[in-house]
Amino acid sequence: MSNDVVSVEIRELFQTPNGCAIFLGNEEKVFVIQVEQMMGQVIAMFTRGTAKDRPLTHDLMLSVFKGFNIAVERVVITELKNSTYFARLILQEQNELGRKLVEIDARPSDCLALVAALKRPLFVSSPLFAQLDDMSETLQRIRENQHGAEGEEGGE
Repeated sequence: MSNDVVSVEIRELFQTPNGCAIFLGNEEKVFVIQVEQMMGQVIAMFTRGTAKDRPLTHDLMLSVFKGFNIAVERVVITELKNSTYFARLILQEQNELGRKLVEIDARPSDCLALVAALKRPLFVSSPLFAQLDDMSETLQRIRENQHGAEGEEGGE
């Protein structure tokens, strides 16, 4: 994998009729990844630090990682093919034999859940980032519309 990456973070999550829109980006650009509704809820729970009654699948993964002394190093969203994003989950195992890095093909939605849960670094490959449309204005309009709607609810 190339080290030519751009740092991004989860900016905002919005429920949509078809799932969840997750806005990712930095000061330069924001882009959106659509995920299924349940994954959007899981990512939102991790982002907000919401307590859960029972462990979710991602909690189980994190417990297994911890049991084997495996750390999530970072996530890289690598490419976009036929409207589908691809990502790599980079794990580090540390034991008495030394340090080993493992790179795994993973769904971006699963990676975003792990990143949100652990507050780990999130990157996008530079070539992909360069080709993505900037959705900063769209995100700003959505935020403004939400604030405007909230103000109307508390009206006279």
